[in-house]
Amino acid sequence: MLPALAGRQSEIRHSITQRLSAEFLVFPTTTVGRCVSDAWACAEHLGIEVTPHLVERIAWEHLTAMVMSEPPSGRCQAPPRP
Repeated sequence: MLPALAGRQSEIRHSITQRLSAEFLVFPTTTVGRCVSDAWACAEHLGIEVTPHLVERIAWEHLTAMVMSEPPSGRCQAPPRP
């Protein structure tokens, strides 16, 4: 991968991580960042065109599932999203 392209991907991942971290305060930023990186790698592995919107949506769905998987007594509300 070209260094310029790798740098751009890093910027995009960072931006997505910051937005999702602001929505999912229950998780450390490192957890959110790992989720974003995993979503990116998964899309690449499947041969899907990787776009910031796609990566953010996949990561958002995964983080929401993690929040909702907690027992009701400890569950935080998942942020509403279209």
